[in-house]
Amino acid sequence: MNPTNFEIAIALIDKKNAEDINSIHLHDALFSKELLYSKRMSQKLLQFKGGASEELQIAARAQHICRWKITRNEFPMDRVGYLKWRETLKRMHAEITSEILKEVGYPDDFIKRVSFLINKKRIKKDEESQVIEDVICLVFLDYYFEAFSEKHEEEKIITILQKTWKKMSSEGHKFALNLNFSEKSLTLIKKAIA
Repeated sequence: MNPTNFEIAIALIDKKNAEDINSIHLHDALFSKELLYSKRMSQKLLQFKGGASEELQIAARAQHICRWKITRNEFPMDRVGYLKWRETLKRMHAEITSEILKEVGYPDDFIKRVSFLINKKRIKKDEESQVIEDVICLVFLDYYFEAFSEKHEEEKIITILQKTWKKMSSEGHKFALNLNFSEKSLTLIKKAIA
């Protein structure tokens, strides 16, 4: 049986992310950092929204495609520089994904929708954009928060948690509170959202 357009698109996104020069040790194995992140995005999306559209599934998988190609230090190390870096990344992620989807044979409307979702346009107004934002926050909380909290002062952690919480929907909040946190992390989260 021939693979579907969706399966081909996911495989091509994974192939790009497998080229990541950064890697993570996990369970005695070495993973490309962005390939691992993209698989976590897909997994968390399906846990959070089982019936997610194809567009949403592809946008989630491609959220950080080739992220290592534009580094943070290429921009001024201030808030404006940070925001510019993030916008530049989103544009690049959308462009690379659009090229893949064109190559696979998806129609223009489909490709535009995936780009729209990767760019996280109209969060709080567009349901699928909000889902992407929720999933990004859930992946951070589930997989990256513990390590992040060990490296920073409590005040900074609380601020980051409050910003994360603000971006999420009430449905995202409920899902987040059921994640498997350490006692220390749960205490920090409760303090941040109090």
